[in-house]
Amino acid sequence: MRPKRIELFVLFSIVSLLASASYSQQNTVLPDYPNNYTMYENLVNLPDDRSMGSGNAIDVDSQGNVWVFERCGGNQGACSENDVDPVLKFSPDGEVLTSFGAGMFVWPHGIVVDDEDNLWIIDAGVIDGEKGNQIFKFNQSGEILIELGQPGIRGEGPDLFNEPSDLAIGADGSLYVIDGHISPDSNHRILHLTSEGDYIEEWGSQGYGPLEFEGLHAIAVDSQGKMYIGDRTNNRLQILSPTGELLAIWAHFGRPSGIRIHDDMLYVVDSESRAAEGQYGYNPGWHRGIYVGTLDGAVTDFIPDPDPHGATSFPEGIAVDENGVIWGASVGDQKVTKYMRD
Repeated sequence: MRPKRIELFVLFSIVSLLASASYSQQNTVLPDYPNNYTMYENLVNLPDDRSMGSGNAIDVDSQGNVWVFERCGGNQGACSENDVDPVLKFSPDGEVLTSFGAGMFVWPHGIVVDDEDNLWIIDAGVIDGEKGNQIFKFNQSGEILIELGQPGIRGEGPDLFNEPSDLAIGADGSLYVIDGHISPDSNHRILHLTSEGDYIEEWGSQGYGPLEFEGLHAIAVDSQGKMYIGDRTNNRLQILSPTGELLAIWAHFGRPSGIRIHDDMLYVVDSESRAAEGQYGYNPGWHRGIYVGTLDGAVTDFIPDPDPHGATSFPEGIAVDENGVIWGASVGDQKVTKYMRD
């Protein structure tokens, strides 16, 4: 019996060491900000034969319904393998009201509800020459109102994209599109388009300096037209004037995956920062979580990831409803969460 006990002890020790090593790769020291929010999980219900996929695309319409654009029950490649609707509308109580989009998209990456409750949907994936790499405007019945870009075609021109990630709608209805993602071959620019998608201007290039971007991932625009850009791989926000001049670079909001503005408050979620040197997401000293702050950069609240793990955890995409309730969709954890102010 003694050798068996030794084997079990050795096995337990190895597992413990592996768990400890994984945990040590995460930043676990909390920043000195208050957290006045409570997190709620298990909020949305899917049919028994359907599971929630990875997602960073979530928004709320004027009726309080929650729209999720998820990756067909999986992540990379799942929408080519699973014949399910990735666009899901949930009631405020979490019941599925409608869905659409089976077979239409490659890699869901963004959804924004406009003032008329239409849906702007961003497909960041691409099957060359076939589909993807586009932005669509849908009504809530799933009818296409506007189609931007060309299916399966990459480009740098005014009517093409290369892995678009997110968009924001300005006070005048014009569109601000983050065009680019992690691939070094993708674009690294912010496009300004009319409300119908016609080209106006663009800013940015690839790199690590001012007005240069790596891993563009999120954007929000305030009521004055200032742009808040999630320059994620560079672990920073870049703040641009309405005409594209650099106003500020902020690193104190962590590694921004999702950004939203509501009632002149800034909401930024960090789902990737970790202490693993040389690995994806390296940003030592920054705990994953949601930063809430003012538009001049002061942080007022921080909602921490209660269990940072792996390359990504906690929401990657967020939305803020008219009551200031934060909704999150996660890539690593494949779930929808809600955060209500106490």
